[in-house]
Amino acid sequence: MFRTLLIANRGEIACRVIATAHRLGIRTVAVYSEADANARHVRLADDARIIGPAAAAESYLRIDRLIDAARQTEADAIHPGYGFLSENADFAQACADAGIVFVGPTPEAIRAMGSKSVAKDLMRQAGVPVVPDHRGGGQADDAFARHVAELGYPVMLKPALGGGGKGMRRVDDESDLREALAAARREAQAAFGDDEILVEKFVADPRHVEVQVFGDRHGHLVHLFERDCTLQRRHQKIIEEAPAAGLSPSLRAALHDAAVKAARAVDYSNAGTVEFLVSGDSFFFMEMNTRLQVEHPVTEAITGLDLVEWQLRVAAGERLPLDQDEIACRGHAIEARLYAESPDQGFLPSPGLIRILRFPDEVVRIDTGVDGGDIVQPHYDPMIAKIIAVGGDREAARKALLGALNETYVQGPATNRAFLATLLSTDAFRDGTTDIQYVDRAIARLVPDGAAPSLIALAATAVVRRRDNAASDPWCRTDGWRMNAPALRSVAVMVDGSVEEAMLVEASHGTVTLRWQGEEAAIEPGIRPSDDLVSLRVAGQLVNRRVFRDGHAFYVIGGGKVERVDIVDPLRSSHDVEHAAGSVVAPMPGKLSQVFVAAGQIVARGDRLAIVEAMKMEHVLRAPFDGTVEATNANPGAFVEEGYILIELTPEDQ
Repeated sequence: MFRTLLIANRGEIACRVIATAHRLGIRTVAVYSEADANARHVRLADDARIIGPAAAAESYLRIDRLIDAARQTEADAIHPGYGFLSENADFAQACADAGIVFVGPTPEAIRAMGSKSVAKDLMRQAGVPVVPDHRGGGQADDAFARHVAELGYPVMLKPALGGGGKGMRRVDDESDLREALAAARREAQAAFGDDEILVEKFVADPRHVEVQVFGDRHGHLVHLFERDCTLQRRHQKIIEEAPAAGLSPSLRAALHDAAVKAARAVDYSNAGTVEFLVSGDSFFFMEMNTRLQVEHPVTEAITGLDLVEWQLRVAAGERLPLDQDEIACRGHAIEARLYAESPDQGFLPSPGLIRILRFPDEVVRIDTGVDGGDIVQPHYDPMIAKIIAVGGDREAARKALLGALNETYVQGPATNRAFLATLLSTDAFRDGTTDIQYVDRAIARLVPDGAAPSLIALAATAVVRRRDNAASDPWCRTDGWRMNAPALRSVAVMVDGSVEEAMLVEASHGTVTLRWQGEEAAIEPGIRPSDDLVSLRVAGQLVNRRVFRDGHAFYVIGGGKVERVDIVDPLRSSHDVEHAAGSVVAPMPGKLSQVFVAAGQIVARGDRLAIVEAMKMEHVLRAPFDGTVEATNANPGAFVEEGYILIELTPEDQ
């Protein structure tokens, strides 16, 4: 086994690898950018080396600096994690040339599977079904237009290298092709250092099912069952589970067999994942990820294995610890990715200081790269943690994960916690009837629309706040308790940018009379705190709602929708969120990569004004109304803070 292991990555995966390495008695070395000097993975490692400034292209993607750090610390192996250089054949080769073991497959296997076009040719030869595509003829826009016309719309644009959904674009119409190509190339270049794009036919309403495979250097290959990663947004996985529900025994066996064939076609060693689109009883090879996956914990949960330990043992030349017939699948596991982002603001990333971070003490597994007091950086992926729940069956795992989300608390950045809970609570997820487009189709029901909350939503929020404020000492309570009379209390609620008041009259026996927007109802609360299911009798009607809290925002789930209730803190200053009505501001800290307008230019509502690049994604800023550009206040390449006024507009009617 290795003496010293350098982890060429950051965040949650670096912390994950460090944990297994320490259990095996291996010394660990972290690398970090200037922005990550105080990051959790740096604190956990035995040694650490700075490798450059915040931009990934100048730090985590610099092969020369990573090799230098390994030499300086006498590391005999490098674990690439996932993302960054984990599927970069040149990095794997540089490790070999330096006499350092790369914890992953051979450079040849990475090259074969890293090029989606080469991989698909290999799969055809191996007898694995593939999605129809079109290649050749160069990368010019006109060539793509001809290819797409031959395939027929809709199509999917994909980077030739890399994975994780970066740079992927669905195109439904010829008028959108050139803009989608430009965006896909920019994102692919930023994420993988290569802007080559391929196009393939879009498969309608599929599920995304992947099979974990493992090989050693002695010719042994096994599968570790499959995972369902169907719930996605912008091709980024949101919730993953193992095993996949609803597959027939024959289809499940065929997927496992195809995955092993795919790995054997490139003489694969170490951890890999073969991804398929499943439509009915048919399936198509998408790609093979030649690395550990973000969602590997659900496979570990159902097999009882440590995949990072297997990676290290195989890289050290050992045989696979188990044969295929010795690997068993037990129970069910579901993983949710907790992100610093704002679902009700178009899922914009929400970087910043995490003041408080609290996870459940028991029941679930938490993989995280941050602690309370850390900063979610604007330069990298905004994932805070992965929350993994296990149960004897799928429904038990679902309920455990829902309860865990209820017990998770983040103060600081906005998060997608309530959004995840909403997904888990839908009939479609509970019944296993989702497909890859489900989230996009159902987004209006999954994310609050900003309308004024209903009486029931406000009542559920009031009950939860009342419970949270309760204390054993009545003098510490903040819910308006008094000795001789019912409490009369107003609560300020933010509705469409203005503050409105709800009135609560609380009786000593627990009944609350709520007055809101001309309605009035008597509420008799009862709470089951295990999963935040609030049972209310409102005006004689029994209703159930789930309530999740993120700071001053409460998300009320039930009745076929999600409602957001914003309670206004009277101590909060109003200027925190004020901006000029005619301003287009940076929605998050990031790099201003492009500006499409100039002073004096006339624009129409929806026109592209600029692109801000943050957390490895592009965010297009569009004109909020018809008008004239008065000024642009930053040049491409500038780093801008959240709220910075980028472009000043005058409406057409002024």
